[in-house]
Amino acid sequence: MTARKIIIDTDPGQDDAVAILLALASPEEIDVLGVTAVAGNVPLPLTQKNARIVCELAGKTDVPVYAGCDAPLSRKLVTAEHVHGKTGLDGPVLPDPDMALTDGHAVDFIIDTLRSHDAGTVTLCPLGPLTNIASAFQKAPDIVARVQEIILMGGAYFEVGNITPAAEFNIYVDPEAADIVFKSGVPIVVMPLDVTHKALVTKPRNDAFRALGTKVGIAVAEMTDFFERFDKEKYGSEGAPLHDPCVTAYLIRPELFTGRHINVEIETGSELTLGMTVADWWRVTDRAPNAMFMGDLDADGFFDLLTERLARL
Repeated sequence: MTARKIIIDTDPGQDDAVAILLALASPEEIDVLGVTAVAGNVPLPLTQKNARIVCELAGKTDVPVYAGCDAPLSRKLVTAEHVHGKTGLDGPVLPDPDMALTDGHAVDFIIDTLRSHDAGTVTLCPLGPLTNIASAFQKAPDIVARVQEIILMGGAYFEVGNITPAAEFNIYVDPEAADIVFKSGVPIVVMPLDVTHKALVTKPRNDAFRALGTKVGIAVAEMTDFFERFDKEKYGSEGAPLHDPCVTAYLIRPELFTGRHINVEIETGSELTLGMTVADWWRVTDRAPNAMFMGDLDADGFFDLLTERLARL
């Protein structure tokens, strides 16, 4: 099987970090062409730094990391230090990166990569707000038809919101960007909170990461130790949901996930429900399906895969 060529667009974030590590540990299935950073969980100076820290932790310093948009398309940036800590990667003590940021803007890298590869051979994997992706689509409309697929973490249906009563964080931060992406016509797979809240790092699962005894295993365990305090208090859950690794796990083991091909619209006008993913799960409208919206996953299979792959790094 040929490895899937992907660009990871991200705002690390502990769960983003684990998603990147999983991708970098899986070269048979995933060929990471580059990592593009966007403002989201923390501001851009930290997300681009964190992306480089994670690549170094994985021992993959040949992966180019680009800095992208430092603010949403038309709104003030909202961040999530209350979840991820002041650095975005609070928990483990990780050194500042030695690897340099790659010259150039993330949006231009996305455009150039899609133009330089055969049409339909590059997948975009956004783990944060969709600002970089939407900006690339606006700047170079010709690339839209060249995208193989977009697999993203964002939105919700039954679980509804985690930053407002109606909206999930990634979509809420830049709803205009999300609207552009969901209306683009590119095949989209969505990992909403409905799935990611089932990917819970319980104590036995986190013990398995720590028991790897490697820098990566211990760092991931320490990340989730920090990350889970917020979710346990907020949701009364058994541990931290690993939202973003669902994206990279899907690339490796799509059979772990089940969902429906439905219409998803993004609310951009209402103050009350701004950023809501209006997902027609029950197909009660005649709007054409535009996204595979996942609803469930095999959590044990997911964590078995994650632990096995992290052990490689």
